[in-house]
Amino acid sequence: MTGLPPTFRPATRQDALPLTELVDMAGEGLPMYLWTNMAEPDESPADIGLQRAQRETGGFSYRNATLREQGGRVVASLIGYPLPEQPEPVDYDDMPAMFVPLQQLEDMVPGTWYVNVLATYPEHRGKGYGSELLAVADQLAIRSRCKGLSIIVSDANTGAR
Repeated sequence: MTGLPPTFRPATRQDALPLTELVDMAGEGLPMYLWTNMAEPDESPADIGLQRAQRETGGFSYRNATLREQGGRVVASLIGYPLPEQPEPVDYDDMPAMFVPLQQLEDMVPGTWYVNVLATYPEHRGKGYGSELLAVADQLAIRSRCKGLSIIVSDANTGAR
């Protein structure tokens, strides 16, 4: 990603730990629940999160992440990507029930640039980093020739709304 302001940068595989932490924060514990169910007996849920963050493909991959830094430290993250014009067929019977409504909402906005995760560490909230990252997302959507942005936000998350 070129043309990012100096405080923003594309994530690298080495950013897996802050990505994992920020994804779990944004998902309000749902990612950790999922990772717990995916973990083998010799793995921790955090291990699964790290492995997923380090992947080359998939929605939760460092390749889809833009980081906001302050003083050389990651303080916030945006993870997003273009959704296909035609949603992939999904077998909702094989999907954990808690994810079905999220997938259904995502399927309603084909061709948009999907903001999967937008999260800021608690001690850095209220400084406008989320708004800055949404502006980055808007630019990425324009460059990708998407119809617009899409994001799923809980009704209870008044700060994000």
